[in-house]
Amino acid sequence: MITNAAPIVTRRMGYEDSHTLSRYLETGGYDGLKKALTMSREEVADEVNRASLLGRGGAGFPAGRKWSMLRSAPTSYLVVNGDESEPATFKDHLLVERDPHQIIEGTLICAYAIGASQIFIFCRGEFALGLERLQQACNEAYEIGAIGKNIFGSSFSIDLVIHPGAGAYICGEETALLESLEGKRGLPRIKPPFFPAVQGLYGQPTVVNNIETMSNLPWIVLNGGDAFAALGAGSSTGTRLFALSGRVNRPGWYELEMSKTTFRDLIFDPTLGAGVKEGRSLKAFIPGGVSAPWFGPDELDLGLDQDAVGKAGSMLGSGSVVVMDESTCVVRAAWRITRFFHRESCGQCTPCREGGDWLEQILRRIEEGNGREADLDLLMDVCDNIAPGLSWPPQQTTICVLGPSIPSSIASSIRMFRDEYSAHIREGRCPMGSHR
Repeated sequence: MITNAAPIVTRRMGYEDSHTLSRYLETGGYDGLKKALTMSREEVADEVNRASLLGRGGAGFPAGRKWSMLRSAPTSYLVVNGDESEPATFKDHLLVERDPHQIIEGTLICAYAIGASQIFIFCRGEFALGLERLQQACNEAYEIGAIGKNIFGSSFSIDLVIHPGAGAYICGEETALLESLEGKRGLPRIKPPFFPAVQGLYGQPTVVNNIETMSNLPWIVLNGGDAFAALGAGSSTGTRLFALSGRVNRPGWYELEMSKTTFRDLIFDPTLGAGVKEGRSLKAFIPGGVSAPWFGPDELDLGLDQDAVGKAGSMLGSGSVVVMDESTCVVRAAWRITRFFHRESCGQCTPCREGGDWLEQILRRIEEGNGREADLDLLMDVCDNIAPGLSWPPQQTTICVLGPSIPSSIASSIRMFRDEYSAHIREGRCPMGSHR
């Protein structure tokens, strides 16, 4: 069901100059921060807790609960994760380019609520225009007194640094991001025992939140946590940005009320995805980024709800929905996804480093027409060694979740389309006649 919920993080996207300070101030910009500064830190955090705002970066951990885990210390940091690097995921990119002041305002509200002493926004280096606009917005925020000493005449003072990443997907993992910020190679840290909230950046307590998560905070402070929680259902409250791509007539970003809107709505409604291209049938779709297990047409009526999607065996993840139609070669799709993860592995863990390489080689062999009958069982066996049981969420055999995510597309596609794999091997070519 398409609801009439007003957009929250994209409400300025109708303006061509949505990224400018003048447009931001004309549309209520920094009013949320000003209101927050009249409240106690605890009151601000309580509004976010009542909103039940889930992190929008992939894991879906409640933002307020993450803040409450921050260890008390003289120095603490807030790091905003803008290293959106997963294929077909582009919602944070949109916010960075089109509404950078909203990100900064939300970040300042968060910093105030948790008592941070320094802010870093870590943004993907390839977002050239976005980085330029984000830095310009940061400079402008300093000029109007939104950042720096005694913000808007209050006793709250803080500095903010925009840090461009070097283009490594693994730096989207929060501890690898912290390593990169410290000037080291972006290698995930072992946790437990030390989570970032206890020992993070430079060994100090650190909260790491996502770009879209921060963008919701000005609205929540101005309208109240209860108003946000009234949208959606259960633990999936508010609206969320979804990046729709693949074989649909209207790919793009859509901000939708969670839970009440379904995948069928997103893909087929004329005002949203407008159906599959060329009138073809939907074959499968990935519900939450390419690290997520695939769904078939039977799951179209699932709501855009974290719990419902999780119970069905996948995740909303990064908010990316990729549609495949009846002409899509699932072997090639799984191979391309696996090749990406293999290339982006940091190499610390054997299951990810070696297993990803083996899987990529076997899939390429099948795709190129040189597959063997034993390859399907071999693929599933290697997948099971990387993520034992091939269940979701996956069993951890590596420091971070990249390794156990590699089998998702392979196991899903073999379970759903084993006959297509067999035809590749038997005929030495793609039976679909195309490689979309």
